[in-house]
Amino acid sequence: MKIVKIDHLGIAVNSIDEGKNFFSDILGLKFEGSETVEEQKVTTAFFPVGESEVELLESTAPDGPVAKYIEKKGEGIQHIAFRVENIEEALSELKEKGVRLIDEKPRKGAGGAKIAFLHPKSTHGVLVELCER
Repeated sequence: MKIVKIDHLGIAVNSIDEGKNFFSDILGLKFEGSETVEEQKVTTAFFPVGESEVELLESTAPDGPVAKYIEKKGEGIQHIAFRVENIEEALSELKEKGVRLIDEKPRKGAGGAKIAFLHPKSTHGVLVELCER
């Protein structure tokens, strides 16, 4: 498995508009647009920072994973995403090494990326996303 870079940091927010105010208006990061990913019950907004991005995540449903995260832990960093060259190979290798996977197979993420999540119980409490673009 080859990790290319940190692709993005996912930050759970109650409101993308309020988050946008801080990241764009106050910090001066360029807002690249938003996208709703129905399958994940989330709307995302991206702010590039060098070769990586900050991704704001707003739940579109009270039972969505982001809503559940905010209910338990409040707003804040929800996950870190690593870009990999081949997500299928990465998942296979991690499974062989005994890493607990949330996603056995990649699914569609924002921006057309293939994504998969690793369970925090295998990653020292951090929700890790792998993505291939």
